Amino acid sequence: MSDTDWFSKEMLSEGLTRLYEPHVHSFFRANMFHIVGRDADLVIDFGMGFCSLERALNIPAGKPVLAVATHAHIDHVGSFHEFENRLGHEAEAAAFAHMHDADTLAPYFRTQPGALAQVPSPGARPETYTISPAPLTTTLRENDIIDIGEVRYTVLHLPGHSPGSIGLLDEKAGTFFSGDAIYEGKLVDDLPGCDIEIYKATMERLLHLEVHVTHGGHGVSFGEPRLRELAQAYLCSKSTQES
Repeated sequence: MSDTDWFSKEMLSEGLTRLYEPHVHSFFRANMFHIVGRDADLVIDFGMGFCSLERALNIPAGKPVLAVATHAHIDHVGSFHEFENRLGHEAEAAAFAHMHDADTLAPYFRTQPGALAQVPSPGARPETYTISPAPLTTTLRENDIIDIGEVRYTVLHLPGHSPGSIGLLDEKAGTFFSGDAIYEGKLVDDLPGCDIEIYKATMERLLHLEVHVTHGGHGVSFGEPRLRELAQAYLCSKSTQES
């Protein structure tokens, strides 16, 4: 299977494409985003890495590319190493540099029944899956700016799902890339590295975030009312568990 055939692509708006891997188990089928900028292209998250994401994007030769990982879990960093300029939060810098199983949670995929509906190449097996280390070339913190020409994204540190989870917000347009901090689907807070109390604080923040559209790490995109509904639902679910 070719690199292009492995990924499904959906153009969300002019210059913005969502990619995902349809043959990967739904739990690990993360969104990847390619934003075409004037001065540089921005790639957010990197799937499982079974095929080359870089080759599938068809970015003009010589154009700068900024590769931003929202966190270091297996379904978001598979092709991260393919890119020269790699950005991620400082709290997970060691995880990106080494890609140890304890940080990427790769064993969950290796033991997942039906992990792949179709193999990308002969001999590819979940049981032998590994992730290439991808040391950060730039560490990110809260309020850092990623500028690709005409569009500037503010880094939001949104821990809870993982220590270094981040989102990117274009404040001018109200476009928010949330990673796994929030998305349409069951939010995960019971894996190693998750922290429910910290996650609740992130949800309180998201509850008041002014956005036009949210592009999550999984599932479909949604507007501001749904963002508030999802954040409130999470907070209510934890309040009920505590009472």
